[in-house]
Amino acid sequence: MSAVYDCEDPATRPTGLAAAAAAVRAGRLVVVPTDTLYGIGADAFDGRAVAALLAAKQRGPDMPVPVLVGSWSTIDGLVGTVPPVARDLVEAFWPGGLSIVLPHAPSLAWDLGRTRGTVMLRMPLHPVALELLRDVGPMAVSSANVSGQAPATTVEEAREQLGETVEVYLDGGVCATGVASTIVDLTGEAPRLRREGAVSSERVSEVVGAPVTL
Repeated sequence: MSAVYDCEDPATRPTGLAAAAAAVRAGRLVVVPTDTLYGIGADAFDGRAVAALLAAKQRGPDMPVPVLVGSWSTIDGLVGTVPPVARDLVEAFWPGGLSIVLPHAPSLAWDLGRTRGTVMLRMPLHPVALELLRDVGPMAVSSANVSGQAPATTVEEAREQLGETVEVYLDGGVCATGVASTIVDLTGEAPRLRREGAVSSERVSEVVGAPVTL
């Protein structure tokens, strides 16, 4: 049966984080709060767990699962080369509501869906998510909702949609932003905006030094 832990309460937060870490290491699914939306997560390197995540969302592999990291330096081991523009965006917006898409390191043995050799990365601005990520390492995390339904901004909304498919729910209160991250694709000759969300295109363009549009 799923367990819900109140991570706003200092007395129960360590227990919840420990339960979530154990679940991730066992190949189970967890729901975690982030600054943007609640996410459903699994070990990024466990193909069966990622497949279970997609099944819980009732989504196919044609929409690959993003990866959340707990520090800036983690991306160096996940992508082939980190271009200067990626460093600039990371320094400007991480932790926060910006996701970047880069070619992943060829040596990585993971299956996040039909990624075409790329990976979407983000470092969330939420203490609960960051503590879990720094404990278990990179996690495959997608919005905590059934595909086609409204994304969850509270743990209750996530639980209503995902139910017993998730082993541990971490309750961090209402998400501060309530809007999905902005996605910048850095796999081409110039940065391209895939989705405008928590970070405006104007702010991204300022850091990049050129207009970044859809």
